[in-house]
Amino acid sequence: MINNLKDKKEISKKLKERAINEGFTISGIASIPGSSRLKLRTNSLDRWLSNNYHGDMKWMEAKRRKNASTLLEGAKSVLSVGFTYISSKNNNINTFLKVGKFSHGEDYHKVIYKKLKNIGRWINQEIPDCKWKICVDTSPLLEKAWAEESGLGWIGKNSNLINKKNGSWFTLGFLILTKDLVPDKPHESLCGKCDKCIEHCPTEAIVEPFVVQSNLCIAYHTIESRKKTIPKNVEKNLNGWVAGCDICQDVCPWNKSVPYNNSFETTPKEWIEELNIEALSWSDKKWQEKLQGSTLKRIKPWMWRRNIKANLKNQ
Repeated sequence: MINNLKDKKEISKKLKERAINEGFTISGIASIPGSSRLKLRTNSLDRWLSNNYHGDMKWMEAKRRKNASTLLEGAKSVLSVGFTYISSKNNNINTFLKVGKFSHGEDYHKVIYKKLKNIGRWINQEIPDCKWKICVDTSPLLEKAWAEESGLGWIGKNSNLINKKNGSWFTLGFLILTKDLVPDKPHESLCGKCDKCIEHCPTEAIVEPFVVQSNLCIAYHTIESRKKTIPKNVEKNLNGWVAGCDICQDVCPWNKSVPYNNSFETTPKEWIEELNIEALSWSDKKWQEKLQGSTLKRIKPWMWRRNIKANLKNQ
């Protein structure tokens, strides 16, 4: 039971430590409904949606995304965590047909969910009257805003969350809790005058600082778009990308020197390391076998063929 401020501080500290012990790189806590910054982030989402910058990602329009308290009755706090996915073995990947680093290893949704569930079991023991709900990026939650609110980092000009020590090479997870815990201080932005991500985006998808127009983004067209062809202005700038794109992260100064996570969960799958044009002859069944346990199942076999062929046009 949490009876006073001392107990609250102690359990908040233990909870964050438990998250690190579970394999997360960073952890922090925010209070619901959050600071005025959350309102600003919600307004930014509204502008992004009204400009149709989300393309065909209609799930981004879910009204529940604007109010974390609707995801769990009695919600009072959010535990935010970051899982580093960059491995020293990412550097061995071929540069002909390129795949975003976030997906080289195991499906991060399952990895994060399992770790959060273990934390949930710990909560059941330590705070038995606290209810909890797991959220990964398939949940209608303003993820990066809540991670920023929890002090994990700040939302950069490329719209990725950036941490001073770990850069932006991590994916996010959350536990919504019905206990009022001690929140961390929201992180301040440290991008300063740097515009490298904007300058290096070959399709000019970062139309203004912090705003990405999806229908200009290589990652969007190779992962999310279900259209039969890739627009010419994007196609000519693919430069080998067939699943995602890391350009705006690769050039970010905060990513120059970050700790690796060389766990089995981030070890690149062999077929990704060796991906080449032979993949065009793979049957749908073979693709499904290759994609088993991968984040990349979202990309259907016909989309892989589309993406590879689009790259070959500009070799």
